[in-house]
Amino acid sequence: MLDEYFPEGTVMYRDGVAGWEEAVDAVTAPLVDLGRIKPSYVEAIKASIRKPGGTYIDLGQGIAMAHARPEAGVVTTSLSVLKVGRPFLLANSQDHPISTFFCLAAQDSNSHLSLMQSLATFLSDGTNQERLGKAANVEELRTILKEER
Repeated sequence: MLDEYFPEGTVMYRDGVAGWEEAVDAVTAPLVDLGRIKPSYVEAIKASIRKPGGTYIDLGQGIAMAHARPEAGVVTTSLSVLKVGRPFLLANSQDHPISTFFCLAAQDSNSHLSLMQSLATFLSDGTNQERLGKAANVEELRTILKEER
């Protein structure tokens, strides 16, 4: 189940953020605080988004998945998620409004593939996408992640 990859405090809800960089800081902060990723991983995510084509992490339906290479600073395989009431623009692009922002941190290729597959299966389900879009607080997000289809 996906829920096991979300340590305490890594499922978050905010009314809004000032922009995509603040969203990256917010979604990664609990993982840094818990020692699951290093600050260098946060910077690698930002650098990736700044590059041309950095919006590739937009999965559609207002959902994006921030990640970088494991060697950029992953300590323990983990996930975090930030849901915002007012979407922000990924890479400041009008074409990429995001309201549900995941951070994927995998410490090696095997766990990366396994976790990515679980998350992709979860996110490809239209019902899960709809439920994420409607979530209005942390409790609702946790319930959705625990009751994954």
